[in-house]
Order: sequence, then C-alpha cells, then structure tokens
Amino acid sequence: MEKKYKVGYTTGVFDMFHIGHLNILRRAKEQCETLIVGVTTDELCFKRKHKYPIINEQERMAIVKAIRYVDKVVPQTDMDKIRPVKEFGIDAVFVGSDWKGTDAWNQYEKEFAEVGCVVIYLDHTDGISSTILREKLNK
Repeated sequence: MEKKYKVGYTTGVFDMFHIGHLNILRRAKEQCETLIVGVTTDELCFKRKHKYPIINEQERMAIVKAIRYVDKVVPQTDMDKIRPVKEFGIDAVFVGSDWKGTDAWNQYEKEFAEVGCVVIYLDHTDGISSTILREKLNK
C-alpha cells in the first residue's frame, strides 16, 4: 500500500521508553515510507528542561533505532526545525496534538509549507509520559 508521505520526521527525548512513544512512532510510520527520528541529546534536554534524562542519549538512540517503525535515528542537538526538513527532504513532520494551535507551531507550519512539508498532529496517549514515570520513581 502506498503511503501518503515519502519521508516523515519526528523528535523526542524518548526517556524511559513507553507505550506513548511506541504509539507516536507507529502512527507516524503508518503515513510515511521512511521515518526519521530525532532523539534529543542529553545536553539539549538539560538546556531545555534543566534536568538530564534518566537513560543516556546513546542508549535512547539504540532503543529507538531498534523499533521496527523507525528507519533512521539522528541526534537532535538544537531546536532548529527547518534544517532537518531541508537536509533530509522531509515532507511530513509528526508532532503531538498538544502543540496544535500554539504560536510556535503555527509559525513552523508556515515555514515548512514554503519547502513543501506539512505538519501532522498525532493524538497523545493519555495517562503516560516520562514525566509521570519519573514522578512515580521518586515516590
């Protein structure tokens, strides 16, 4: 069956890999021939969230790479969204629906459209996140 998009892209920390992560990757791959996943580096995670992931970036990248829905894993070293779109010829960026309608993603949609890329918002898996898992560990 032919997929709607040729090259898809999504990013994440993917710390403490869980069913929500798997759902995003599966839903993205259902819509594209090739799925490239940017895994946030430890340094970028610390810079943005002021904490390091529990699982280091090499192990997180290995875990994501082993998922059958993923065709290629790249490190996400910064928040530049347009560079990988141009670099990898991405025609669809997949992101959680919680970002839909935000100023930042409304702007990304415009920038991506200029290079022939669309943003696809995927539903979040309720009740699970690495933050929730981290909080459970700390109890």
